[in-house]
Amino acid sequence: MGKGHAMGWVVQAANWLPQSAREQVYAIGGVTEGHAPNKLHQVDAEKVAEWITARYPQRRYQAVMVGSASGALTHLSAAFDIPWLPQTFFVPVRHLSGDNDDPVDAMEFGRRYGPLLLEANPELQLHHMHDGNQDRLMVEYMDYFRVKRRTLGKAYERFLEETLEPGGTIIVTECQRKWPTTRIGERHVFQHGALGGATEEEFLHGSERVEEYLERYDSSVRRWPSPEPDGESPEAEWGFEEALREDILRFAARRGYKVKRLLFTEPDDLSPLVADFYRDWYRRRGMKGNRLLVESFIMLEPYWALRTGSVPFWMKFNMDPSVDTIERYLDSHEAYDEINLMLFNNGVEAVGFPQIERWKQVLARASRQGQFIGVSEELHPRDFGSLGRYYIETKQKIKARYPLPGPLPLQRLWDFMAQHGERYAVELRDA
Repeated sequence: MGKGHAMGWVVQAANWLPQSAREQVYAIGGVTEGHAPNKLHQVDAEKVAEWITARYPQRRYQAVMVGSASGALTHLSAAFDIPWLPQTFFVPVRHLSGDNDDPVDAMEFGRRYGPLLLEANPELQLHHMHDGNQDRLMVEYMDYFRVKRRTLGKAYERFLEETLEPGGTIIVTECQRKWPTTRIGERHVFQHGALGGATEEEFLHGSERVEEYLERYDSSVRRWPSPEPDGESPEAEWGFEEALREDILRFAARRGYKVKRLLFTEPDDLSPLVADFYRDWYRRRGMKGNRLLVESFIMLEPYWALRTGSVPFWMKFNMDPSVDTIERYLDSHEAYDEINLMLFNNGVEAVGFPQIERWKQVLARASRQGQFIGVSEELHPRDFGSLGRYYIETKQKIKARYPLPGPLPLQRLWDFMAQHGERYAVELRDA
């Protein structure tokens, strides 16, 4: 049995355990992926970049996206059959003596070990993130080191030179979301909190919601002892570090590539744009475009969206702001006959966690059928088996099948934005 199949069985089997045991399996499963802190100098950003570029077929592309992450971007990449190269990647670091409700201790842990990573990788900057709300289970045993490339580096440059058509386009995806941070070093900041159900203010100064949450989880504190921020930085997981754009412009000018900038503030600001673009595209192909696939964080299916003729709408997480986002979209658009909904399970009823009944109200907006994909209503948000089940249920529950279309010309996106761009919190600019 391969490692992937074995892990899938473990994840599914976790659902048979009592709640506390399921949470421990989830937390321990995360820490097994973590790096030993005293070996962070062994992390090689160029090897990571080589691994990323090797995921794509080595052929010519009309464009390549580089920069911030957004699940909605994967659907644009699929429509135009182009790669996306991330600026940010995640380095989980084992911290077995940590405390999920002590961000100050986490910050000092990063101050001690972060330089090992940065000295070995001068092209990176470190955004050490601690979130005792959404990531409560994970940060009990590990710390979240998110690193952002400040330059393309050899692997990305080589990939662009070998695969981008002469005169092709580099689309720089720039999420402009900021977060209060504490500076540790020239290329090192600490971020307490993250995008999700709680606000920046609640992470820094507490609230009644935070107090109730910490009491419910038997914490020794009723508000987090937050380090005092001394500025703002690109948000650790989603935000764009502008130094990379300058390096892309230098590289593009030397090689004769065009550069476009796709700017947005929240990572899911792109979702209404992408959904409308797909619906319009499907209808131009003679399809109804009346099937909506609502995705959640890492649970997304760009291939099966195309195969099932589903309009994709990606949510950044499973908290109240994500329900608000999909509800606003549905309020302002023609009703869908069918709504299929995925929900990421992080194991915590955190600040800003919506109960399953609110998600069922989203499904009730379908004029014909609304259903969950890979979700156990009774176990959410501790339905860890969903991570191994949503892919299977996407194929099983959505019966329609369509042939894969050929890649769209990039001009189709430029034309769509020129005609409809003012509707969205997204801006397309020439660099």
